[in-house]
Amino acid sequence: MHTSVRMVLVALAVAVALPCLPGASPVVSASDEVQLQLADLLFADGRYVEALEAYRLVKSSPDTALRARGLTGVVKSLLRLGDFQPALHEATELRTLTPREPEAIALHGDSLWAAGLFEESDDAYDDALTISPDLPRARHGVGRSLAAQSRLDAASGEVLAALKSAPEEGEYHYTLGSIYERQRRFDDAAAEMLNYVNLLPNKDFSDKAAWAKAQVRFLRSFAGRKPFEMEHGDEVHVVPFRLVRDKVMVEGRINGGRPIDFVLDTGAEQTVLSLPVARRAGVVPVTYVRSAGVGELGIRGLQIGRLDSLEVGRLKVKNLTVLIKNPPLTGMPTNETEGFSPLALGLSMIVDYARRQLIMAKRLPEGEYDTRLPLRMHRLAMVRGTLNGEHPASFVVDTGGEVISISQSAAGLLDWDPVRRRIPLKVYGSSGWDPDAFLLPGVDLQFASIRFSNIPVVVLNLRVPSVLLGFEVGGIVGHRFLKDYRVAIDLDKSEVRLKALE
Repeated sequence: MHTSVRMVLVALAVAVALPCLPGASPVVSASDEVQLQLADLLFADGRYVEALEAYRLVKSSPDTALRARGLTGVVKSLLRLGDFQPALHEATELRTLTPREPEAIALHGDSLWAAGLFEESDDAYDDALTISPDLPRARHGVGRSLAAQSRLDAASGEVLAALKSAPEEGEYHYTLGSIYERQRRFDDAAAEMLNYVNLLPNKDFSDKAAWAKAQVRFLRSFAGRKPFEMEHGDEVHVVPFRLVRDKVMVEGRINGGRPIDFVLDTGAEQTVLSLPVARRAGVVPVTYVRSAGVGELGIRGLQIGRLDSLEVGRLKVKNLTVLIKNPPLTGMPTNETEGFSPLALGLSMIVDYARRQLIMAKRLPEGEYDTRLPLRMHRLAMVRGTLNGEHPASFVVDTGGEVISISQSAAGLLDWDPVRRRIPLKVYGSSGWDPDAFLLPGVDLQFASIRFSNIPVVVLNLRVPSVLLGFEVGGIVGHRFLKDYRVAIDLDKSEVRLKALE
């Protein structure tokens, strides 16, 4: 046990024992204060489960200030553990207790973000900055939100301002590194990711920490190369596609080789290759990275490497990142396929299901659409939906997926009979079979003016992907939803546009 933690434990024992001595009066605030010191030390040591329990002991303190500090620790611990809905509940209580405390308001904003309620988190950060214009937590929150709206220059400015006041906050370095990576500033991104890693507690063995460490090694492998160098990048590219078993298939080439089929997959952060294809193309992996997806494995180890080139139509991209499905999954009903997403290249896109065309461009051509949804691009493309008319949630727009699904967490918010309305399903995803999947009938789902009434949805275990992404994934909309529309995903305008097919 850490020496300082042991000393606080001894002090805590004395503080708790004092009221038991003859003639002693209760020393409630003193014991709570020592309990908070213990909790802070456990948190700093990366022992978040133990810190959470210690903070919870202070929640019932009669002292409002101590109770607020205990609640603050509870929220931060729950966020680190990926328990996003409980964190939001506790953060709401904290904000009610201290309605004019800017740090509490900003922490509420962090919890709203983690619950996938991005618009509400923006409001919370604005409220905090109205009281304290230079508050680091709020500036970081604004920066992260701007990055999700692809306003990367403004986003980096906000996060740099937060770091100027709070350089010891590792999470801010992580966000800045992610922004630099999207700006293709790989050297700067590696430096910020390394700052994040160096600020982690020694006992932080989380998947996010492992991902960041691998990312540092990978980003450094691009030294001397221009990442994502595009030929004909300013053109509008129109590429035909085929529909095969509800998958959009486009033809491309890697490293100048023969044409191969790619699944158009906006549910993937990078270009993805199966192991046999990667080996034939001579793609050399740099390191292993943990990837999260639907399936029993949850977190899956993959290799990450660098492609010399990817060609789709006239578009050619050099020096780009690629995930290699190694080790491959076994026991699946189909072979693992290659995946390609224009969004991973920084390009906006239109999927025209009527004409069987994929359109890619930095700036999409204008067109008339029936529905416009705000887009949040935080590693994946997210739009907001509402369940049963009252429960907002963030959904991944996944052209590689097939069904409309919701998370177990989102299903837990709904009023339904788990005995009579739970229909077991066999569902598999990028991380294997999901043994917890089931079909839930009778759900109402709405995206702006688009309404689905009394439909069945697939309920998936999306906890692990949510933890790795840092926010609650409420569900996924795949081919069965998207196929009835001309779908535009516009990074430049931060918008998903839908036009119903005639």
